[in-house]
Amino acid sequence: MSKKVITFGEIMLRLATPDYLRFCQANQFNATFGGGEANVAASLANYGIETEFVTRLPQNDIARACVMELRKQGIGTSKIIYGGERLGIYFLETGAVARASKVVYDRAHSSIAEIRPGMIDWDEVFKDASWFHWTGITPTYAWKRYRRQTDWASRYPATSTTGKISGNTVRQPMRSCRN
Repeated sequence: MSKKVITFGEIMLRLATPDYLRFCQANQFNATFGGGEANVAASLANYGIETEFVTRLPQNDIARACVMELRKQGIGTSKIIYGGERLGIYFLETGAVARASKVVYDRAHSSIAEIRPGMIDWDEVFKDASWFHWTGITPTYAWKRYRRQTDWASRYPATSTTGKISGNTVRQPMRSCRN
């Protein structure tokens, strides 16, 4: 049986100050991509586990660079949907010694923030999946206009042979459960 793990969430452009500089000291930023669910997929792919990352990205060169980076990590990208205007961005000021790191998020009106229930074909996504991983932040901010958090909740147990789900609901520790 397949051990394919599906992860769902936001991936953002990370702009970090170099050399532990503060935002006000930096003249440039190092660009990478980051997101909790993509990080989980990358870690699992490093162990040889088949992964598929599901998200919504704009159709532009920055998003293409992001997808290329995911593929370099061995993460499946065939279930990514496209639309919207922009990729979310976060700015990182890496802490030094006793100074804590700082993060500034700019995710308003990002592609994933504008996702709507029904845009993703969850029956297709969950075909041959053995595990589904998500975190609570994506449905919380992306679908807060709706009374239901997700449309995958009704699809996953019906389409998966194992029904294993892991997730993080932002303020609570990681949990895993069956169905």
